[in-house]
Amino acid sequence: MANSAQARKRVRQSIKRREHNVSMRSKLRTAIKYVRKAIETGDKKKAQAAYSQTVSTVDSIAEKGIIHKNKAARQKSRLSAAIKAMA
Repeated sequence: MANSAQARKRVRQSIKRREHNVSMRSKLRTAIKYVRKAIETGDKKKAQAAYSQTVSTVDSIAEKGIIHKNKAARQKSRLSAAIKAMA
């Protein structure tokens, strides 16, 4: 258990930061699911619109260090390839 005031503050900060990161990661997963659903339905325009919104979400989360930049690039690449394969 944290004994000093500094250690207690660090515990509070890390809990708050973790909660924020968890919510951002959840937001990312939801955005990716929207694109995948649009791809499954076969609506290419809807998929492209969802993809453009998802790209900005993925980039902002990767920039903040919540996910690795290579993971972000991989996710964007796979979604893009899936949309291109619809044609």
